Amino acid sequence: MAKVAVLMGGASFEREFSLNSGKNICAALEEAGHRVVPLDTTASLVPTLRSERPDVVYNALHGKNGEDGTIQSLLEFLDIPFVGSPASVCHRSWNKDALHSSLIKYRQLIGEPDGVASWPPGVYIARAAFKDMGAATALDLMESRIPGGYPMCVKPAHGGSALGIHRVDSQEELGEAILDALSYDDAVNIEQWVDGVELSVAILGTGWDAHALPPVEIVSRSAAGFFDAEARTDATLVDFHCPVRLASLSEDEEEAQAIRAEIERAALEVYRAYSVVDLGRIDMIWDGGAARCFEVDISPGMTDHSLFPAAIEAAGLTLSQVLDELVSQYA
Repeated sequence: MAKVAVLMGGASFEREFSLNSGKNICAALEEAGHRVVPLDTTASLVPTLRSERPDVVYNALHGKNGEDGTIQSLLEFLDIPFVGSPASVCHRSWNKDALHSSLIKYRQLIGEPDGVASWPPGVYIARAAFKDMGAATALDLMESRIPGGYPMCVKPAHGGSALGIHRVDSQEELGEAILDALSYDDAVNIEQWVDGVELSVAILGTGWDAHALPPVEIVSRSAAGFFDAEARTDATLVDFHCPVRLASLSEDEEEAQAIRAEIERAALEVYRAYSVVDLGRIDMIWDGGAARCFEVDISPGMTDHSLFPAAIEAAGLTLSQVLDELVSQYA
């Protein structure tokens, strides 16, 4: 069995999510017989890694430094094997605005220009442009820039856990929503709002060997009306259905099965477009006609209330089995 350093905590807005994920990951790896060394990302991290000399690292960090390539670059520099995607993949997936360009490039590469995944169109605005260059005075243009106009989705261009995400129904609400999103990040995405069945597809593997786990249907009862940060921390505000209920996709069972297959294909297309390694999660909304993908998560949460463990259970697996297989390939 391997000596596994589990990185958890960190200094991002998602620290508490990470600590909860890390706790479950440590327990699952210990259940599988591995020796676990839990580590926070303090100034003593590198000296500790060098002295402990783990066989492999599992990154349970969420948010900045954990998913943007920072910790991955450090581990690559230290020449310590780790589960998950390399820094180059993390750099791209960290920026939600990169989804459309990544998919287009991938489709050109494999010679399939149409594909099955789609994405909500939108615009990217940096904090400097909004606060220092006068972009805040041009918000009246937004309705013509976003297909369909209002409602719109305003969210930080980087980060996760639904922090700083807003549904905006009018220009009067737009400025305040942008400012709140900028309190979490240095840029925002403003996109077409998409209604439909909210879904998350967990994926295991790499490249053409990757496979999708049963899609999780998310039904939120939060005041925001979607799977926001509040619903992610309060189990009473959300229901997970895994696999997705066929009746949510279509009244016709055969058509619903075909839609579920398309949802899984769309998730795999995005996963492979980014060259995600080992595991990841693709978040999307089925709008009744297409899988509208909007986020790639290269460090999925593993808390008791997270989507990835729900998909693992629905697939007939255990978290211990999955993590054992992931770390063992590097040890």
